[in-house]
Amino acid sequence: MSDETRDADDGRPFMRHGAHDGTPSDGVPLADAAFPAFDAAAVPPRPPLPTDSDGSASSGLGPLDTADHNAIREQWRAARDELGSHVSHARDQLDQANERIKERTGRDLILAILIGLAFGAALLGSLLFLKVLFVPFALAAALLGVYELSRALRSSGRRVDVVPQLIAAAFLVLSAYFAEPWLCWVMLFLSVAFVIVWRLIAQMVAQDGRTYGDVLADAVISGFVQVYVPFLAGIALILLKQEGGQWWVLSFIAIAVAADTGAYAAGLAFGRHPMAPKISPKKTWEGFGGAVIASLAAGVLLAIFLLELPWWCGVIFGASILLSATLGDLGESMLKRDLGIKDMSSWLPGHGGLLDRLDSILPSTIPALCLYFLFSPWVVL
Repeated sequence: MSDETRDADDGRPFMRHGAHDGTPSDGVPLADAAFPAFDAAAVPPRPPLPTDSDGSASSGLGPLDTADHNAIREQWRAARDELGSHVSHARDQLDQANERIKERTGRDLILAILIGLAFGAALLGSLLFLKVLFVPFALAAALLGVYELSRALRSSGRRVDVVPQLIAAAFLVLSAYFAEPWLCWVMLFLSVAFVIVWRLIAQMVAQDGRTYGDVLADAVISGFVQVYVPFLAGIALILLKQEGGQWWVLSFIAIAVAADTGAYAAGLAFGRHPMAPKISPKKTWEGFGGAVIASLAAGVLLAIFLLELPWWCGVIFGASILLSATLGDLGESMLKRDLGIKDMSSWLPGHGGLLDRLDSILPSTIPALCLYFLFSPWVVL
């Protein structure tokens, strides 16, 4: 067998230099119809660059191009100025409408909406993902409500001890979720007894000549603070830890908020006849009608799509929360009028204090818990 890798003449291996220069060893160019020879004369010349009047190379924009460019720039500026004027006009109209609403209702509508959305998002997140996250939310709300109410009572001349109120409220709220339900009643008794005894001992130490009637009123009011805020918040936690209780908590809060929003909107648009002028002059019967429609509609929708209950259960649910929310709102208004204040505090712009937002929610915990146990067989079916 012959060795084809060797040169025929001297036996050396074939070299690859012919592949690099594209010509054979004798220097004659390869001729192939598929690859014709390159002809430099066939390439068209490069067009000359445009020049300015002084002979220098220009930027490529002639007089007409520069005019078009300036016209487009002016159009953009005009459109931007027109958009800015529209935004400014809309903002002025919104500010004027907000001022009119503020003069009529005493609330900053924009801030109220933003703060309400923030609280609603936090509440919704705690109930949707892990319901135990609602416990610190409820605890913080109860403690802040106790603090606001205690300060409001102290400003009116009542003797309410803030520190023991907060300690008793914390134990009462936490026991509602982490202990048996019957222990919540025991903790309520202990909390009320604790704050009353503390107040009596503090009065004995002070010896400031306070009358017997004032001392007795201070003791009763101290116990009322524990019942009104932390105990009712604990009822919500008892409902929360039931099977599917987070949906019931979300539902009764949503109905109370819907009733409040419906009353606000209807009263603002159609309010003419005061509902309870001596208690709350700005509440009207037209607003109450809006609250009825909003609460019943919310109750029916939540019962059907969230709680999986018949529609008539939603009607009962909505009507019960409407009644408790209205009574709670009027009761807190009566308390503020007796204390001579407009809001419990000014921590929440557009809302007043936190307790001003919880006045309709806290009393609604009782009918919500009762209706849960009443309608729970429908959930099983």
